[in-house]
Amino acid sequence: MATAFLSPPATPEIVRLPQNIEAEAALLGAMMIDNRVADDVIDSLKAEHFHEPVHARIFDAIVRLRREDLIASPVTLRPMFDGDPGMKELGGPGYLAQLTGSGAGLIGAKQFARQIYDLAMLRTLIEVGRGLVERAMDTSEAVDPVSQIEDAEKALFDVAGDGNSTKTVKSFAEAATASVAMAERALNSGGHLSGVTTGLDSINAKIGGMHHSDLMILAGRPGMGKTSLATNIAFNAAQRWMDDMTAGIAPEKSVGAKTAFFSLEMSADQLATRILAEQSRISSEALRMGKISRAEFRQLADAATDLQNLPLFIDDTAGLTIAALHTRVRRLKRNLKDQLGLVVVDYLQLLQGSAKASGDGRVQEISEISRGLKTLAKDMNVPVLALSQLSRAVEQREDKRPQLSDLRESGSIEQDADIVMFVYREDYYVAAKEPKRPKEGDDARIFEDHAKWHMEMERVFGLAELIVAKQRHGATGKVILKFEPTITRFSDYVGEGYAVGDYGS
Repeated sequence: MATAFLSPPATPEIVRLPQNIEAEAALLGAMMIDNRVADDVIDSLKAEHFHEPVHARIFDAIVRLRREDLIASPVTLRPMFDGDPGMKELGGPGYLAQLTGSGAGLIGAKQFARQIYDLAMLRTLIEVGRGLVERAMDTSEAVDPVSQIEDAEKALFDVAGDGNSTKTVKSFAEAATASVAMAERALNSGGHLSGVTTGLDSINAKIGGMHHSDLMILAGRPGMGKTSLATNIAFNAAQRWMDDMTAGIAPEKSVGAKTAFFSLEMSADQLATRILAEQSRISSEALRMGKISRAEFRQLADAATDLQNLPLFIDDTAGLTIAALHTRVRRLKRNLKDQLGLVVVDYLQLLQGSAKASGDGRVQEISEISRGLKTLAKDMNVPVLALSQLSRAVEQREDKRPQLSDLRESGSIEQDADIVMFVYREDYYVAAKEPKRPKEGDDARIFEDHAKWHMEMERVFGLAELIVAKQRHGATGKVILKFEPTITRFSDYVGEGYAVGDYGS
């Protein structure tokens, strides 16, 4: 049998990266001839957009001079390039004067700048593609294809977002139009509500709803019900969107929102169970244990049918990085045709920062995460509601109402947030202080102590405080809410007429 020999691979052709050195030279010449050209383009270009390294350094030098309001010309730039080895290869600092020789760039400076930027984007895309291929070819055990895809999406998004600073500048007329539209939506909603609804009138009245680009922190100690409240808010916003669309209300006029819920602690089915328990008014514990009647099961099935089109999207991936969270939100917003209106994260401390930030300590990592959440809110132009744990310092005080200083691990959370809210349930702490239950034959003092505790529980049972400790757009204060623990539901408190439930069982 003849042996087949493989021929050696052909020598690959050297691929010339997209570039236009002549356009770079013409633009730099125009910038030095007329510094107004430089002022027009320095916000839309960066030194790294130039393919020729010497051109990149010349651009950077021009930018530095103009930032200090100094004239940028071959004469003023010359001392900065006397010892530049790359400049020597091009004939020395006299190359600066050579660039201004023709003045051709004065006519088409903006077009040259755009072409330089577009070619730089193409080179970056090639670099991203090469990196993607190299990592995909790596078949070691440490490879995680999903994370590679997320990294590639982030890299592509970074390329697309680069250089768009000029697009974010708005005239006062544009900003004023957006402001009037917000006021109109608040008026049409009956007042108090210019953002996405929380579904709770008392909270809406206090904060005006959840505003686009805001980072809201909802914090509390374990057992206070912060996940329950966040789930209620997410459901209420999604249901309002669904109801508004059914009623024929235009999407831009709806105070509801398609909602993404990132649950890093609970699974998607656990969250769904909570929502179905709330809507069917069946105990979530009874649901989990199957202790429900046939009639209750029909209630549950009806609730599930009613909510099958609910625009609430749950991602229960554990251990998400802040970068992966950005990627997933961008992808979902794109899939929803830019109609994503609210992002909920449960909870902040379960997110992970970059490897570098992790190495700098937990405080730095949390700072990176809180900044990342604020950036996410601004970039996606949606409200982000992030839950946060509180430090144990709360438990050491007589008054256990949370304070801003109790935010766990980093002051940057308070700094980055537009709104900080705390959930506080006094009945949780009063219940923990229940004295010995009296029985026949006990001392009268035991009966008296338990009766006092019983009266105190009657006063606080089923009530919760939402403390607004920080609000950039309005006043701080607190809102009283009703909480039904069996179905994990928060609702508006109706005042003294509210009938307390049975807490002693």
